[in-house]
Parts: sequence; structure tokens; C-alpha cells
Amino acid sequence: MSLPKLILAPVDFSEHSHEAVQVAVDYASRFGAEVLLMHAVPAIPKLPSTSAFFHEGEYENELLEDAGKRLADMAKQLASKGVRARTDVGIANDVGMEILRIAERDHADLIVIATHGITGWHKLLFGSVAEKVVRLATVPVLLLRAAPESRHEATTKASQSVAAR
Repeated sequence: MSLPKLILAPVDFSEHSHEAVQVAVDYASRFGAEVLLMHAVPAIPKLPSTSAFFHEGEYENELLEDAGKRLADMAKQLASKGVRARTDVGIANDVGMEILRIAERDHADLIVIATHGITGWHKLLFGSVAEKVVRLATVPVLLLRAAPESRHEATTKASQSVAAR
């Protein structure tokens, strides 16, 4: 693998994705690469005419604008630290496929993505974005596992719930 020139960092604005961005920025700094911050806004289905009071088009535009502004702010912060960054906001029914589409379109050399530790029925029904990216990407993927709750915190919570009984 040659050194990356463009590192794709998907952002869903969670703490885990911000941590993944920091890793992408670290790699970009080390290798002189550019970071592509991207966010995929979930597509809003067309609603029945009986719900005409809800303007899904306006709402979708607000989501796109908000994501664009947030990513632009992140890119500005990175630029102030000497890291080249650009942004992209997409709309997707399938966020994983949108990440892969943007990676291919922009010729990303590396994707840095965080897991969110989704388990159970939610994962069964909706799948894992990170899992799909890892399985289908044509470029290397650095997958950062979301840190599970520490044993101390879990023990403390369990003790508190027993004490509350």
C-alpha cells in the first residue's frame, strides 16, 4: 500500500465519529494527505398527501445545510492546524453505500470509520454501516471500535441500581 493522499472520514457528529476524525487527521498530518469529511443525510421518504403540513423537502434541505455548516466548521478548525480538508454532504437511503460511492468517486486511498457497537435487533434490521464499508470497500479501511463502557462504570451502575431497590 502506498501512502494515502486522500483520507475519507465519515462523520455522523457522534463522539465516536469525532474520535475517528482525529485519527484520520493524525494520519493526514503524518503523510501529508488531505482529509475528506463527509456526512450522509438519510433520505426522507415521500409522505402521503394527508400529511401536507409537513414539508419533507424543506426539512431535508435544512438537514443538508446544517450538516454542510458543521462540516465546514470542522474543516476550518483543521485548516487552522495546517491540515488540508474538504467536505461533502450526500443524501442516502443506505449510508454505507453512500460512503463507498463518495470514496470511489473521489479516489480515496483510505477510509477511517468508527463503529458504534450496535447490537441486537437494531443491527439485525438495519445492518451496520461500518460493517458494510469494511466488507465492500475497494480501499483499506481503518475501523475504530467504539470503546465499551468501562467495567468500573458498569459495576458502579449495577451497584446503584441494586442499592435503589
